[in-house]
Amino acid sequence: MAERALRVRRLGPEPRQARGTVILLHGRGATAESILSLVPLLDQPDLAWLAPQAPGGSWYPQSFLAPFAANEPFLSSSLEGVAELAAGLEAQEVPPESIAFAGFSQGACLATEVLARGGRRRGGLVAFTGGLIGPPGGLRSYSGDLAGTPAFLGAGDPDPHVPRARVEESAALLAALGAQVTLRIYPGIGHTVTDEELAEARGLLAGLGVSVRAGGRT
Repeated sequence: MAERALRVRRLGPEPRQARGTVILLHGRGATAESILSLVPLLDQPDLAWLAPQAPGGSWYPQSFLAPFAANEPFLSSSLEGVAELAAGLEAQEVPPESIAFAGFSQGACLATEVLARGGRRRGGLVAFTGGLIGPPGGLRSYSGDLAGTPAFLGAGDPDPHVPRARVEESAALLAALGAQVTLRIYPGIGHTVTDEELAEARGLLAGLGVSVRAGGRT
């Protein structure tokens, strides 16, 4: 799934003119248009928003807790597509530290995995109900330095699709890679995005690209 194969919906200014850019990933069975409905709630009008559409509405077919082989070749294709979308922004002189990944549910899992596998400083991660991808006890070995990348992970407990233990494990692994992690668990909320999570995301995204501009890069 190369970048040219991804249908991408866009909101906000052009990435080169924006304070930062958020790659926003929808959940299973949803659409790029539906995840963009979060943009007004996140209230960052000077950010660029890119929402790619998963072919068939799903980034990979099985649970994110399934053995890796059960989700191939779709998982690798989706990871490569999102990574290429970010690389395309960098080719337009958008600094990597002003590019953030965000998503809900399956999209949150994909966003978290893209950040961890990339192993470098990014502008941030917002994971609404998601975690790193892989079977219990069988996560990949990650390397690199996230160098203070701000990351927010929020989830309900219990959640029918995303176990609390995996969200907590993901937060710990991202912190070990050097991310500045905020983890919030919300009892009894169901599989949704809460006002509290949106407030956390707004706070994180308010800082996206600020240090880059202060350092003289645009």
